[in-house]
Amino acid sequence: MTDLSNLVAQCGVKLYDTEVVNENGRVIYRVYITKDGGVKLDDCEAVSRLLSPIYDVMPPVSGDYILEVSSPGLERKLSKFEHFAASIGELAKINLNDKTEIKGKIIGVSENSVTIEPDQEIKFEDIKKARTYMEW
Repeated sequence: MTDLSNLVAQCGVKLYDTEVVNENGRVIYRVYITKDGGVKLDDCEAVSRLLSPIYDVMPPVSGDYILEVSSPGLERKLSKFEHFAASIGELAKINLNDKTEIKGKIIGVSENSVTIEPDQEIKFEDIKKARTYMEW
C-alpha cells in the first residue's frame, strides 16, 4: 500500500484506503483519496489516469475488475489508526465484536484504543467495524 500511497501523492492527494467489492456480479477495486480542502472530480480523474496504465500491466486483483477512485465521503469507514486519529472531534458509530454498538464523538486515540466522549475507551482489537456519521 505504501507504493500506492507514493503513486497517488504524485497527483497531490493522500491515499485513505482501498477495498475490493463485488456489486451486481462485477468486481470493483476502489481507491479512496483525501486532500486538504476536499477531493474534486479532477483529482479522481488524475489518479485514475495515473493508475490505469499501471494496473493494465500489474492488475491489483485477478480477473476482470472496474477501477473506481473517489473520496471516502463524509460518512466513511474507519479501519486504521490513522483514520481514527484524523477523525478526532467527529461522530463515530462503532460496532464491537460482541455486537454492541457505541455512538459518540471521538475525543482521543492511543496506540491500542480510541476514546469516545465522555471518556469511554475502546480497544482496537474489540472493534468489528466503525464509521463516521453525520447528525442531520
